[in-house]
Amino acid sequence: MAKQTGIIKLKGTIGGISFYKTSDGHLAREKGGVDKNRIQNDPAFQRTRENGSEFGRAGKGGRVLRNAIRLLLQNAKDKRVVSRLTKTLVAVTKTDVVNERGLRTLQDGNLALLEGFEFNLNGKLGATLFAPFTKAFDRVTGEATLDLVAFSPVVRIAAPAGTTHFKIVMGATELDFENETSTFESDATAILPYTAADTAAIALSATITANSTQPVTQVIGVEFYQEVNGDMYALKNGAYNALSVAIIDKP
Repeated sequence: MAKQTGIIKLKGTIGGISFYKTSDGHLAREKGGVDKNRIQNDPAFQRTRENGSEFGRAGKGGRVLRNAIRLLLQNAKDKRVVSRLTKTLVAVTKTDVVNERGLRTLQDGNLALLEGFEFNLNGKLGATLFAPFTKAFDRVTGEATLDLVAFSPVVRIAAPAGTTHFKIVMGATELDFENETSTFESDATAILPYTAADTAAIALSATITANSTQPVTQVIGVEFYQEVNGDMYALKNGAYNALSVAIIDKP
């Protein structure tokens, strides 16, 4: 893979060389690879087919999770969140000891590997929110909770330059990877002044299906705002907002 330089950037294929654009810039590579029919039928590519099947399953699972939390994710994600999430879910699939290779699933894998996953590497929750908090999920009632005692924002939150206000968010989602469906509920504080001496105690809750038989994910985040002429604007379009997987709960 080579990087294109110069004023004119090419797209397409010329003389067996493919030119294309990515988030890393304009690149070029030699066109080629194994014939698709051979990969699908040749016994020599059995491992390739198995890996491809599980990669595809992880990709679909990542889409289920992203779609479920889209309300919060649209405000806190980096450009590589899709590939990073898929990579983690591939690792989850590989921990499945129930099904044969090529048929391993997310629901039978160790989903706890998702705990701590950061959806925005430009604003990690662990490097943003330093106020002590208590998180919990009750499968019987379906209630997810987040509690924080009163704290000083300027001391307990590492905010990017230009921040005048912030908001704490929390969501819970029930994930059915097999049928590619989900349910989601969320809660959030009001938009709070960043320079206030102390917040009030914060208690957030979101209730999904009681006694769910599906994996449940709880996410926690911080969003930053800038007040201009009395109006609130997402700071730098949410580039430094944090959102992280706080709890994975399997039945």
